[in-house]
Amino acid sequence: MQMHVLQPEGWAAPKGYSNGIAVDGAARLVFTAGQIAWDPAGRLVGAGDFATQFRQALANTIAVVEAAGGGAQHLVRLTVYVTDKRAYLRSLKEVGVAWRDLVGRHYPAMALVQVADLVEDGALVEIEGTAAIPGPMP
Repeated sequence: MQMHVLQPEGWAAPKGYSNGIAVDGAARLVFTAGQIAWDPAGRLVGAGDFATQFRQALANTIAVVEAAGGGAQHLVRLTVYVTDKRAYLRSLKEVGVAWRDLVGRHYPAMALVQVADLVEDGALVEIEGTAAIPGPMP
């Protein structure tokens, strides 16, 4: 399996995401449910702290991919839902640190959407993703 970042000719390079990713070869597709900042016991962490919740929601998304035998490097698409885009923008430095710590310099195709609210009280961010992992299920 090989991933190819898609960059239309003449477009400025995006920062922190890819416009698209194509996958060649045999791959298993993994689709994660929306992940919020729950710890393993199902308790919401980082009350009122966007960066802490982003880090935990991203870690949870990666944990689901790891349960399928993959890793952060196999993410091909993420959608990030936030309740306050200004909180996201204020936290960009910390979000970037969390991204580099958990994902490195791999940037899947991404969208960020502000929503009126999330189902779980106190949740500030929810992340869902798609991963392409080579080979059969472990």
